[in-house]
Amino acid sequence: MAEPKIKYDRQLRIWGEQGQAALEKASICLLNCGPTGSETLKNLVLGGIGSITVIDGSKVVLGDLGNNFMLDESCVGESKAKSVCAFLQELNDAVKAKFIEEYPEALIKTNPSFFSQFTLVVATQLVEDSMVKLDKICREANVMLIFARSYGLTGLVRISVKEHTVIESKPDHFLDDLRLNNPWPELRKFAETIDINVQDPVAHKHTPYVVILLKVAEEWAKSHQGSLPSTREEKREFKELLKSKTIAFDEDNYKEAVEASFKVFSSRGISQDLQQIIDDSQAEVSSNSSNYWVMVAALKDFIASEGGGEAPLEGSIPDMTSSTEHYVILQKIYQAKAEADFLSIEQRVRNILKKLGREPESISKATIKSFCRNARKLKVCRYRLIEDEFSNPSITELQKYLTDEDYSVAVGFYILLRAADRFAANYNCFPGEFEGPLDEDISRLKTTAVGVLSDLGCNGSTVTEDLINEMCRFGAAELHAVAAFIGGIASQEVIKLITKQFVPMSGTFIFNGIDHKSQLLSL
Repeated sequence: MAEPKIKYDRQLRIWGEQGQAALEKASICLLNCGPTGSETLKNLVLGGIGSITVIDGSKVVLGDLGNNFMLDESCVGESKAKSVCAFLQELNDAVKAKFIEEYPEALIKTNPSFFSQFTLVVATQLVEDSMVKLDKICREANVMLIFARSYGLTGLVRISVKEHTVIESKPDHFLDDLRLNNPWPELRKFAETIDINVQDPVAHKHTPYVVILLKVAEEWAKSHQGSLPSTREEKREFKELLKSKTIAFDEDNYKEAVEASFKVFSSRGISQDLQQIIDDSQAEVSSNSSNYWVMVAALKDFIASEGGGEAPLEGSIPDMTSSTEHYVILQKIYQAKAEADFLSIEQRVRNILKKLGREPESISKATIKSFCRNARKLKVCRYRLIEDEFSNPSITELQKYLTDEDYSVAVGFYILLRAADRFAANYNCFPGEFEGPLDEDISRLKTTAVGVLSDLGCNGSTVTEDLINEMCRFGAAELHAVAAFIGGIASQEVIKLITKQFVPMSGTFIFNGIDHKSQLLSL
């Protein structure tokens, strides 16, 4: 075990041993191993994914050497799946790699049950018809699916999963769970033991800001009918009251108290996002409910009863200017409260599992503890069927994107990618794919794009001539730089889905290589 820890040291710092273990158990299927697919898998193989299966029926041609770093001259004429698989295996011999020399479209049509063996399918460079079929297959088999496509200087990534639940969402910025606006008895009791008006300068400058804020908030409430500051003027007055307590200019603890004073003003209770989760119909659990929803049901009961409208305490406190003695005591008070909340929720989880006829110990202590620690940051992601998006997008959103200068290019590429697939179905080639004048293809693509928009309910809307010309000029080429970028985004989302950490993106990700912009379309 020491060797993998060294090998994956940097990523273990991001998603931990649990996340790495999930990756090492995962089985990934890649459809089409052109540059987009190869770059996606390269990132996952280097990260230590469990096993990969590469599906591609084509042979390596000379042109492939110009945009796929997983191939060399010796591969020309060989199976592309076999050649790419061999190169990927060289990157990490701990990964099990195999290939199947078959066209993905044929596999989707003739052997849909094939995909049920995988944790996740990465489908690259598929046209619309195959995307729709594969999406239905993966939904039925409960297999996660990511579409990735690069096309000239544009590309897309789209996740398709019925439901994805996240415990460790790891937001970039999140308010510390200090409960300064709603302290529990033990925290109040500790604050009462400290005199913030003490004249000893050493003691005064080493009083933790948590205590300062609790004491000053109590003082404020006594003179304001028990209420805390709410208006801008009251908040300013509260900060002035804090500053008035200082006895020296170099008291960092009071500066910290002023900076953290907003934590006293924050509203009590749980966030709107968490409220939506506990009110979700899935929180009414049955014997088929996932562990996540069983724990949400326990959380809902806890918040409604002894939680007093609050989620379980996280139990950690930030660094602050303080005497060691006070900081350690404070740390223990927060940890004890977090442990008590955890034990209460654990008991509820065990009781719910028993009522459902499941093994009461089937959810581990570590999982419940992690759930409690992250209860305020829970996320649930649900994705529309590709077919629903394609046939019945949100007209309001689509029209908004088409008329918004910031989004017009991204949605233009989205429409043109769909138009290019329709073009290929009608003319047996993509616009601009073969050498020769582009005028006829430009005219055909424009007509096709107008048809796509009309079918979506956007009559009279069109895509700019410049974009149509560019799309034809791309000639359906996979440029390595764009493929590497799209592959990087796709592999990042794969890791989020498998580790169940961080929040996967919602909507369709569009890369605009002309303006160097990336945008999400929610349709």
